[in-house]
Amino acid sequence: MLPQSASDAEVANAYQAALQALQAGNLAQAHEICRAILEVRPEHFDALGLQGALALQHGDFDGAIDLLGQALAAEPDNPNRAGVYNNIGIAFARLQLWQDAIDSYKEALTLTPGNGGIHFNLANAWRGLGNSKAAVESYDQAILHNPAAYDAYYNRGVTLRDSKQYEAAIESFRRAIELNPDNNPLYGFMLYTKMQICDWSDLESHLARLSALIESGKKVTQPFPVLSLLESPPHQRASAQIWAASECRPSADLGAIPAWTHRKIRVGYFSMNYSDHPVSYLIAGLIEAHDREKFEIYAFSYGPNTGDTMRKRMEAAFDHFFDVQEKSDAGIAALARAHEIDIAVDMAGYTTNARPGIFAVRAAPVQVNFGFPGTMGLAAMDYMIADDVLVPPKNHVYYSEAIAALPSFQPNDAGRKIAERTPSRRELGLPERGFVFCAFNNSYKITPEALDRWARILTRVPGSVLWLTDSGPSATGNLRREALQRGISTDRLIFAPRVASSEEHLARYRAADLYLDTRPYTAQVTASDALWAGLPLLTWPTEMWSGRVSASLLSALDMPEMIVPSADAYEALAVELATHPDRLARIREKLQRNRLTSPLFNTVQFARNLEAAFTQMHERALAGVPPTYIHIA
Repeated sequence: MLPQSASDAEVANAYQAALQALQAGNLAQAHEICRAILEVRPEHFDALGLQGALALQHGDFDGAIDLLGQALAAEPDNPNRAGVYNNIGIAFARLQLWQDAIDSYKEALTLTPGNGGIHFNLANAWRGLGNSKAAVESYDQAILHNPAAYDAYYNRGVTLRDSKQYEAAIESFRRAIELNPDNNPLYGFMLYTKMQICDWSDLESHLARLSALIESGKKVTQPFPVLSLLESPPHQRASAQIWAASECRPSADLGAIPAWTHRKIRVGYFSMNYSDHPVSYLIAGLIEAHDREKFEIYAFSYGPNTGDTMRKRMEAAFDHFFDVQEKSDAGIAALARAHEIDIAVDMAGYTTNARPGIFAVRAAPVQVNFGFPGTMGLAAMDYMIADDVLVPPKNHVYYSEAIAALPSFQPNDAGRKIAERTPSRRELGLPERGFVFCAFNNSYKITPEALDRWARILTRVPGSVLWLTDSGPSATGNLRREALQRGISTDRLIFAPRVASSEEHLARYRAADLYLDTRPYTAQVTASDALWAGLPLLTWPTEMWSGRVSASLLSALDMPEMIVPSADAYEALAVELATHPDRLARIREKLQRNRLTSPLFNTVQFARNLEAAFTQMHERALAGVPPTYIHIA
């Protein structure tokens, strides 16, 4: 304690002691010394600033802003105020109040324009606000003032990739890896970005290195890229567990969580995609079909409010809809706990802008992975929705979650509309005659091996074309070049532009004759789109979840003849169907019959099956027994 009569020298010595405690890692002691200083000097700039920084470290962002604001009010001309403005910006950024953060960082930079760290923070805030151009400009300033700024190259690359400037992103990633070669989580993401533009240079050596680094326990990739890069369930699980251990650490701050008892089971769905997005197209009918006598359904939306038609439908579909995009992970989990959510359902996993940290700190007694096409490797994730084709019992070892196997894993909206009019082939840029093979998978799923197979199929089916999604000039240019190297003229690859209307997109599938799946990452939403529109699909599954989705959907439709065991069988059946129209017509007729009667597109039955699984999960939690394999017949 300092006496009320403490001299300036005594206060200065006390502040130095607080700094020493901070440097020694004794935050509690630093806090107590600052508190003592403020009792005798309530407007002490440095003590208020340090208290604010300590509050920031403890996650008390509102408290930090208040204390740091008091410091600025006490001494508005203090020469050290740039650091205070920077810390205020950090607190606002943690609260996702991006414009306030930007304003604070700009104030700091007027005082220290050459501070690369503050330029980096400003860039992150611009990115949070959605202004990619300003973000890249600020990352460039951060790099200018600190050329060894690995994080600036890293985040700059991600920003460029998100704005589809893939080549520039790859170069930024490469520089980041050069600066941090031994412990770089960007390696897999760089390869994934190369795959997005079908840049397959040195791919085999890159994949071998990626495999070896994962095997050595290195954090060299986010989990999602592994799904399309490696055909290996052990590597997928290992990469997820390495990532989860580093990025999704548990916390006891919210305390233990009990298994609640309610008349209705409370289920919360967590997503950033309650908008005109494939996730909403899949689950809208499910949410509407839930049995409200037994279940109470909550939405926790941490993505932007787009205000589009699907967003409005989703808001109406849930019993309770919470827009939580400005809350922290812990804040979202705390809100779920406040509403005593029984089952928290993660719809995003490790996809772009996902928030797995919500589940690391536990939002509910039962937590379910329902959307990520592989294990999350997260100890706090209890169950994973699947089926026995998607995850055969022999493959359970590759999943950290207990498998909840439904008759079919993928929800679909049986009320989803298809435009009545089918565009003509001429309108779609397709030849009026000839067989049309279709593969609307994302470009990163197309591998050299896939194009090898497709080239051989096109060679054996004269006059045929391959209809692909237009993924931008870089991807289309690279694919055309690769096709030429395989003896396929560029006019036999047709690229379909994206269309705004889901109904129109589904209708154009009718212009194709056969869907050729990719491998090791198969079609998912695009597969169910094609099948719903009546287009037969041919797949060759792997052992990974991401390589078995199409096989799962075809099995649910009772069409095992379209699931083949090898590359030779894949090519042979594609050619057979293309050259024997009667056999293809029988396949089409069977698909048209089965799609209206199978479990795959029976939304109400899917809801009942999922609810049966949720009920068993909840009952086990109430009984205090651990998660286990659940099978719903």
